[in-house]
Amino acid sequence: MAFVGTLGVGLGLMVINGLSTIASVITYVGVALFLALGLDPVIQFLAKRHIRRGLATVLTLVVMVLAVTGVFLLIVPPVVAQIQAFIGNLPVLINELANREWVKDLEAQFAGSLDLNALVSQGSQWASDPKNILSLGGGVVAVGAGIANFTAGLIIVVILTIYFTATLPSIKRGLYLLVPRSRRAFTESVTEEVTRSVGRYVFGQVLLAAINGLLSSIFLTIIGSPLPALLAFIAFLGSLIPLVGTLSGSIVIVASCLFVSPSMAIIAGIYYLIYMQIEAYILSPRIMNQAVNVPGSIVIIAAAAGGGLGGVLGAIVAVPLAASLLIIVRRVVIPHQHKR
Repeated sequence: MAFVGTLGVGLGLMVINGLSTIASVITYVGVALFLALGLDPVIQFLAKRHIRRGLATVLTLVVMVLAVTGVFLLIVPPVVAQIQAFIGNLPVLINELANREWVKDLEAQFAGSLDLNALVSQGSQWASDPKNILSLGGGVVAVGAGIANFTAGLIIVVILTIYFTATLPSIKRGLYLLVPRSRRAFTESVTEEVTRSVGRYVFGQVLLAAINGLLSSIFLTIIGSPLPALLAFIAFLGSLIPLVGTLSGSIVIVASCLFVSPSMAIIAGIYYLIYMQIEAYILSPRIMNQAVNVPGSIVIIAAAAGGGLGGVLGAIVAVPLAASLLIIVRRVVIPHQHKR
Protein backbone atom coordinates (compact mmCIF):
# COMPACT_ATOMS: atom_id res chain seq x y z
CA MET A 1 0.00 0.00 0.00
CA ALA A 2 2.83 2.40 0.81
CA PHE A 3 4.49 1.59 -2.50
CA VAL A 4 1.27 2.17 -4.45
CA GLY A 5 0.67 5.42 -2.55
CA THR A 6 4.20 6.60 -3.36
CA LEU A 7 3.63 5.82 -7.04
CA GLY A 8 0.39 7.83 -6.95
CA VAL A 9 2.10 10.83 -5.37
CA GLY A 10 4.95 10.58 -7.88
CA LEU A 11 2.51 10.44 -10.78
CA GLY A 12 0.68 13.48 -9.44
CA LEU A 13 3.95 15.43 -9.14
CA MET A 14 4.86 14.46 -12.71
CA VAL A 15 1.51 15.74 -13.97
CA ILE A 16 1.90 19.03 -12.05
CA ASN A 17 5.45 19.51 -13.30
CA GLY A 18 4.35 18.71 -16.84
CA LEU A 19 1.53 21.25 -16.69
CA SER A 20 3.87 23.92 -15.31
CA THR A 21 6.35 23.15 -18.10
CA ILE A 22 3.76 23.61 -20.84
CA ALA A 23 1.99 26.50 -19.10
CA SER A 24 3.06 28.91 -21.84
CA VAL A 25 1.69 26.55 -24.51
CA ILE A 26 -1.65 26.33 -22.66
CA THR A 27 -1.70 30.14 -22.51
CA TYR A 28 -1.07 30.39 -26.26
CA VAL A 29 -3.88 27.93 -26.98
CA GLY A 30 -6.29 29.79 -24.71
CA VAL A 31 -5.49 33.19 -26.21
CA ALA A 32 -5.76 31.84 -29.75
CA LEU A 33 -9.10 30.21 -28.97
CA PHE A 34 -10.53 33.43 -27.56
CA LEU A 35 -9.26 35.37 -30.58
CA ALA A 36 -10.88 32.82 -32.89
CA LEU A 37 -14.16 33.27 -31.02
CA GLY A 38 -13.73 37.02 -31.38
CA LEU A 39 -13.28 36.71 -35.15
CA ASP A 40 -16.29 34.42 -35.54
CA PRO A 41 -18.89 37.26 -35.29
CA VAL A 42 -17.13 39.00 -38.19
CA ILE A 43 -17.30 35.81 -40.27
CA GLN A 44 -20.98 35.35 -39.42
CA PHE A 45 -21.65 38.98 -40.37
CA LEU A 46 -20.04 38.44 -43.78
CA ALA A 47 -21.86 35.12 -44.20
CA LYS A 48 -25.19 36.89 -43.67
CA ARG A 49 -24.20 39.20 -46.55
CA HIS A 50 -24.34 36.21 -48.94
CA ILE A 51 -20.58 35.52 -48.76
CA ARG A 52 -19.66 31.85 -48.44
CA ARG A 53 -18.23 30.99 -45.04
CA GLY A 54 -14.98 29.73 -46.56
CA LEU A 55 -14.40 33.00 -48.41
CA ALA A 56 -15.50 35.02 -45.38
CA THR A 57 -13.02 33.11 -43.21
CA VAL A 58 -10.19 33.72 -45.68
CA LEU A 59 -10.98 37.45 -45.92
CA THR A 60 -11.17 37.80 -42.14
CA LEU A 61 -7.90 35.94 -41.57
CA VAL A 62 -6.07 37.95 -44.25
CA VAL A 63 -7.23 41.22 -42.69
CA MET A 64 -6.22 39.94 -39.23
CA VAL A 65 -2.72 38.93 -40.36
CA LEU A 66 -2.22 42.22 -42.17
CA ALA A 67 -3.46 44.15 -39.14
CA VAL A 68 -1.20 42.27 -36.70
CA THR A 69 1.81 42.68 -39.00
CA GLY A 70 1.11 46.36 -39.56
CA VAL A 71 0.63 47.09 -35.86
CA PHE A 72 3.78 45.15 -35.01
CA LEU A 73 5.83 47.06 -37.57
CA LEU A 74 4.32 50.42 -36.62
CA ILE A 75 4.56 50.04 -32.84
CA VAL A 76 7.69 48.01 -32.09
CA PRO A 77 10.33 50.22 -33.84
CA PRO A 78 9.16 53.54 -32.30
CA VAL A 79 8.65 51.94 -28.88
CA VAL A 80 12.19 50.51 -28.90
CA ALA A 81 13.61 53.84 -30.13
CA GLN A 82 11.68 55.80 -27.51
CA ILE A 83 12.78 53.47 -24.72
CA GLN A 84 16.41 53.84 -25.82
CA ALA A 85 16.03 57.63 -25.94
CA PHE A 86 14.35 57.64 -22.53
CA ILE A 87 17.15 55.57 -20.99
CA GLY A 88 19.76 57.84 -22.55
CA ASN A 89 18.02 61.01 -21.33
CA LEU A 90 17.06 59.66 -17.90
CA PRO A 91 19.89 61.47 -16.01
CA VAL A 92 18.96 64.74 -17.74
CA LEU A 93 15.26 64.22 -16.94
CA ILE A 94 16.06 63.62 -13.28
CA ASN A 95 18.16 66.80 -13.09
CA GLU A 96 15.45 68.81 -14.87
CA LEU A 97 12.89 67.42 -12.45
CA ALA A 98 14.90 68.80 -9.52
CA ASN A 99 14.70 72.32 -11.03
CA ARG A 100 10.92 72.34 -11.35
CA GLU A 101 9.16 74.99 -9.28
CA TRP A 102 6.71 72.52 -7.77
CA VAL A 103 9.60 70.27 -6.67
CA LYS A 104 11.31 73.24 -5.00
CA ASP A 105 8.03 74.16 -3.28
CA LEU A 106 7.67 70.57 -2.09
CA GLU A 107 11.22 70.62 -0.72
CA ALA A 108 10.52 73.90 1.08
CA GLN A 109 7.44 72.44 2.74
CA PHE A 110 9.37 69.41 4.00
CA ALA A 111 12.54 71.30 4.90
CA GLY A 112 14.63 69.43 7.42
CA SER A 113 12.85 66.10 6.93
CA LEU A 114 13.31 65.50 3.20
CA ASP A 115 16.46 66.34 1.22
CA LEU A 116 15.27 66.18 -2.39
CA ASN A 117 18.58 67.44 -3.74
CA ALA A 118 20.40 64.45 -2.25
CA LEU A 119 17.76 62.07 -3.60
CA VAL A 120 17.95 63.62 -7.07
CA SER A 121 21.75 63.48 -7.00
CA GLN A 122 21.71 59.80 -6.04
CA GLY A 123 19.09 59.06 -8.71
CA SER A 124 21.11 60.86 -11.36
CA GLN A 125 24.28 58.98 -10.44
CA TRP A 126 22.41 55.67 -10.47
CA ALA A 127 20.80 56.41 -13.86
CA SER A 128 24.15 57.47 -15.33
CA ASP A 129 25.50 53.94 -14.93
CA PRO A 130 24.31 51.77 -17.87
CA LYS A 131 24.69 48.63 -15.77
CA ASN A 132 21.96 49.80 -13.42
CA ILE A 133 19.55 50.50 -16.27
CA LEU A 134 20.20 47.11 -17.83
CA SER A 135 19.70 45.43 -14.46
CA LEU A 136 16.06 46.61 -14.47
CA GLY A 137 15.30 44.20 -17.30
CA GLY A 138 17.62 41.45 -16.09
CA GLY A 139 20.47 42.40 -18.39
CA VAL A 140 21.00 42.46 -22.14
CA VAL A 141 20.60 38.69 -22.49
CA ALA A 142 17.33 38.66 -20.55
CA VAL A 143 15.93 41.57 -22.57
CA GLY A 144 16.91 39.91 -25.85
CA ALA A 145 15.44 36.61 -24.70
CA GLY A 146 12.23 38.38 -23.68
CA ILE A 147 11.88 40.01 -27.10
CA ALA A 148 12.57 36.70 -28.83
CA ASN A 149 10.04 34.86 -26.65
CA PHE A 150 7.43 37.55 -27.29
CA THR A 151 7.96 37.34 -31.04
CA ALA A 152 7.82 33.53 -31.02
CA GLY A 153 4.70 33.57 -28.85
CA LEU A 154 3.03 36.08 -31.16
CA ILE A 155 3.74 33.89 -34.20
CA ILE A 156 2.40 30.79 -32.43
CA VAL A 157 -0.77 32.61 -31.35
CA VAL A 158 -1.37 33.92 -34.88
CA ILE A 159 -0.92 30.44 -36.41
CA LEU A 160 -3.21 28.82 -33.82
CA THR A 161 -5.79 31.58 -34.30
CA ILE A 162 -5.81 30.92 -38.05
CA TYR A 163 -6.27 27.19 -37.45
CA PHE A 164 -9.02 27.59 -34.82
CA THR A 165 -10.88 30.18 -36.90
CA ALA A 166 -10.83 28.02 -40.03
CA THR A 167 -11.87 24.83 -38.24
CA LEU A 168 -14.13 26.19 -35.47
CA PRO A 169 -17.38 24.65 -36.82
CA SER A 170 -15.78 21.21 -37.25
CA ILE A 171 -14.20 21.43 -33.79
CA LYS A 172 -17.58 22.13 -32.22
CA ARG A 173 -19.25 19.32 -34.20
CA GLY A 174 -16.60 16.90 -33.01
CA LEU A 175 -17.13 17.93 -29.39
CA TYR A 176 -20.91 17.52 -29.72
CA LEU A 177 -20.41 13.89 -30.76
CA LEU A 178 -18.88 13.19 -27.33
CA VAL A 179 -22.18 14.09 -25.64
CA PRO A 180 -25.01 11.51 -25.35
CA ARG A 181 -27.55 11.89 -28.14
CA SER A 182 -30.37 12.67 -25.68
CA ARG A 183 -28.47 15.70 -24.37
CA ARG A 184 -26.79 16.70 -27.63
CA ALA A 185 -29.34 19.29 -28.78
CA PHE A 186 -29.41 21.06 -25.43
CA THR A 187 -25.61 20.98 -25.15
CA GLU A 188 -25.29 22.42 -28.64
CA SER A 189 -27.73 25.21 -27.79
CA VAL A 190 -25.84 26.18 -24.62
CA THR A 191 -22.45 25.93 -26.31
CA GLU A 192 -23.53 28.09 -29.23
CA GLU A 193 -24.84 30.74 -26.86
CA VAL A 194 -21.60 30.69 -24.86
CA THR A 195 -19.34 30.91 -27.91
CA ARG A 196 -21.50 33.58 -29.55
CA SER A 197 -21.58 35.75 -26.42
CA VAL A 198 -17.88 35.28 -25.67
CA GLY A 199 -16.98 36.01 -29.30
CA ARG A 200 -18.95 39.23 -29.30
CA TYR A 201 -17.45 40.16 -25.94
CA VAL A 202 -13.86 39.57 -27.13
CA PHE A 203 -14.46 41.43 -30.40
CA GLY A 204 -16.07 44.36 -28.61
CA GLN A 205 -13.32 44.61 -26.00
CA VAL A 206 -10.57 44.54 -28.65
CA LEU A 207 -12.42 47.24 -30.61
CA LEU A 208 -12.70 49.43 -27.49
CA ALA A 209 -9.00 48.91 -26.79
CA ALA A 210 -8.09 49.84 -30.37
CA ILE A 211 -10.15 53.04 -30.11
CA ASN A 212 -8.45 53.99 -26.83
CA GLY A 213 -4.99 53.20 -28.20
CA LEU A 214 -5.54 55.20 -31.40
CA LEU A 215 -7.02 58.23 -29.64
CA SER A 216 -4.30 58.09 -26.97
CA SER A 217 -1.60 58.03 -29.63
CA ILE A 218 -3.05 61.13 -31.30
CA PHE A 219 -3.63 62.98 -28.02
CA LEU A 220 -0.23 62.19 -26.50
CA THR A 221 1.55 63.21 -29.69
CA ILE A 222 -0.31 66.54 -29.75
CA ILE A 223 0.54 67.46 -26.14
CA GLY A 224 4.17 66.31 -26.56
CA SER A 225 4.17 63.65 -23.86
CA PRO A 226 7.19 61.39 -23.31
CA LEU A 227 7.12 58.01 -25.11
CA PRO A 228 3.77 58.53 -26.90
CA ALA A 229 3.91 55.21 -28.79
CA LEU A 230 4.70 53.23 -25.64
CA LEU A 231 2.05 55.01 -23.58
CA ALA A 232 -0.55 54.49 -26.33
CA PHE A 233 0.32 50.78 -26.33
CA ILE A 234 -0.14 50.75 -22.53
CA ALA A 235 -3.56 52.38 -23.02
CA PHE A 236 -4.46 49.66 -25.56
CA LEU A 237 -3.39 46.84 -23.24
CA GLY A 238 -5.17 48.43 -20.29
CA SER A 239 -8.45 48.76 -22.16
CA LEU A 240 -8.43 45.03 -22.86
CA ILE A 241 -9.24 44.59 -19.16
CA PRO A 242 -12.81 45.81 -18.48
CA LEU A 243 -13.55 48.49 -15.86
CA VAL A 244 -10.19 48.55 -14.09
CA GLY A 245 -7.90 48.39 -17.12
CA THR A 246 -8.62 51.79 -18.64
CA LEU A 247 -8.27 53.46 -15.24
CA SER A 248 -4.97 51.70 -14.50
CA GLY A 249 -3.52 52.59 -17.89
CA SER A 250 -4.65 56.21 -17.49
CA ILE A 251 -2.91 56.48 -14.12
CA VAL A 252 0.35 55.22 -15.63
CA ILE A 253 0.09 57.71 -18.51
CA VAL A 254 -0.72 60.67 -16.23
CA ALA A 255 2.19 59.74 -13.95
CA SER A 256 4.52 59.63 -16.97
CA CYS A 257 3.35 63.09 -18.08
CA LEU A 258 4.22 64.37 -14.63
CA PHE A 259 7.90 63.98 -15.56
CA VAL A 260 7.45 66.78 -18.08
CA SER A 261 5.22 69.19 -16.16
CA PRO A 262 2.26 69.20 -13.76
CA SER A 263 0.19 71.08 -16.34
CA MET A 264 0.66 68.28 -18.89
CA ALA A 265 -0.32 65.70 -16.26
CA ILE A 266 -3.45 67.73 -15.43
CA ILE A 267 -4.37 67.99 -19.13
CA ALA A 268 -3.87 64.23 -19.56
CA GLY A 269 -5.91 63.53 -16.43
CA ILE A 270 -8.80 65.68 -17.66
CA TYR A 271 -8.69 64.01 -21.08
CA TYR A 272 -8.84 60.48 -19.65
CA LEU A 273 -11.60 61.41 -17.20
CA ILE A 274 -13.68 62.63 -20.15
CA TYR A 275 -12.74 59.61 -22.27
CA MET A 276 -13.69 57.13 -19.55
CA GLN A 277 -17.14 58.73 -19.31
CA ILE A 278 -17.57 58.55 -23.09
CA GLU A 279 -16.40 54.94 -23.12
CA ALA A 280 -18.67 53.93 -20.24
CA TYR A 281 -21.87 55.65 -21.41
CA ILE A 282 -21.55 55.87 -25.22
CA LEU A 283 -18.96 53.53 -26.75
CA SER A 284 -19.28 50.48 -24.51
CA PRO A 285 -23.12 50.21 -24.57
CA ARG A 286 -23.17 50.52 -28.37
CA ILE A 287 -20.34 48.07 -29.02
CA MET A 288 -21.14 45.53 -26.30
CA ASN A 289 -24.95 45.58 -26.58
CA GLN A 290 -25.09 42.01 -27.93
CA ALA A 291 -22.51 40.53 -25.60
CA VAL A 292 -23.36 38.84 -22.33
CA ASN A 293 -24.00 41.25 -19.48
CA VAL A 294 -21.57 40.64 -16.63
CA PRO A 295 -22.14 42.46 -13.30
CA GLY A 296 -19.42 44.96 -12.41
CA SER A 297 -18.51 43.21 -9.16
CA ILE A 298 -17.90 39.92 -10.99
CA VAL A 299 -15.80 41.73 -13.61
CA ILE A 300 -13.56 43.22 -10.91
CA ILE A 301 -13.23 39.91 -9.02
CA ALA A 302 -12.54 37.96 -12.22
CA ALA A 303 -9.98 40.49 -13.47
CA ALA A 304 -8.20 40.54 -10.09
CA ALA A 305 -8.15 36.74 -9.81
CA GLY A 306 -7.07 36.27 -13.42
CA GLY A 307 -4.36 38.90 -13.06
CA GLY A 308 -3.02 37.21 -9.95
CA LEU A 309 -2.92 33.81 -11.65
CA GLY A 310 -1.81 34.72 -15.18
CA GLY A 311 -0.81 38.38 -15.29
CA VAL A 312 -2.29 40.62 -17.97
CA LEU A 313 -3.38 37.69 -20.17
CA GLY A 314 -5.05 36.05 -17.20
CA ALA A 315 -7.01 39.22 -16.43
CA ILE A 316 -8.10 39.52 -20.07
CA VAL A 317 -9.24 35.90 -20.35
CA ALA A 318 -10.87 35.74 -16.90
CA VAL A 319 -13.81 38.01 -17.77
CA PRO A 320 -15.02 35.97 -20.81
CA LEU A 321 -14.68 32.84 -18.66
CA ALA A 322 -16.84 34.46 -15.99
CA ALA A 323 -19.38 35.35 -18.69
CA SER A 324 -19.41 31.74 -19.87
CA LEU A 325 -19.98 30.49 -16.33
CA LEU A 326 -22.89 32.91 -15.93
CA ILE A 327 -24.54 31.51 -19.06
CA ILE A 328 -24.03 27.93 -17.88
CA VAL A 329 -25.48 28.77 -14.48
CA ARG A 330 -28.51 30.47 -16.07
CA ARG A 331 -29.15 27.75 -18.69
CA VAL A 332 -28.14 24.59 -16.78
CA VAL A 333 -27.83 24.99 -13.01
CA ILE A 334 -30.89 27.14 -12.31
CA PRO A 335 -33.33 25.05 -14.44
CA HIS A 336 -31.97 21.90 -12.80
CA GLN A 337 -32.62 23.37 -9.36
CA HIS A 338 -36.18 24.30 -10.37
CA LYS A 339 -36.89 20.69 -11.32
CA ARG A 340 -35.77 19.31 -7.94
